[in-house]
Amino acid sequence: MGPSSKSKIILSMALLGLVISGCASTTDGRVNSSNNSGASSSLNAEVQDLVANVSDRVFFTTDQSSLDGSSRAVLRSQAAWLNQNASVRLTIEGHADERGTREYNLALGARRANAVRDFLISEGVSGNRLQTISYGKERPVSLCSEESCWSKNRRAVANIR
Repeated sequence: MGPSSKSKIILSMALLGLVISGCASTTDGRVNSSNNSGASSSLNAEVQDLVANVSDRVFFTTDQSSLDGSSRAVLRSQAAWLNQNASVRLTIEGHADERGTREYNLALGARRANAVRDFLISEGVSGNRLQTISYGKERPVSLCSEESCWSKNRRAVANIR
């Protein structure tokens, strides 16, 4: 293979790397957009507003999908925020801690996400704006085998889509 062929291969690989990195996702699954479009900027502002002023997550006790008082308070604030931002649609993620089987935790995560969805609907949010997904124990935010970590992983998270 001559120097010209090697250069073409290297150039092709570099170009492919740029294309792939342009399509990359962030660690939380949202698409990483490098264009400064108004829609992207608006979405980022909405996400920041939800997280900063309302909270995007609620937590659960071990093996439970029922909402406690503090979770209901957070979700009432989310519902009020959603009712003021009628164009916003959410994906509600259900998560579990590392204990239990993969199948059990996927089912538990689904129950948690659905509990949040049902509560938001009861507070006047249209169900067609809400989607649920369960990640079970597959996406922990804290890694250790102690209650301090497990309690952070037993959650439902609202992501703007």
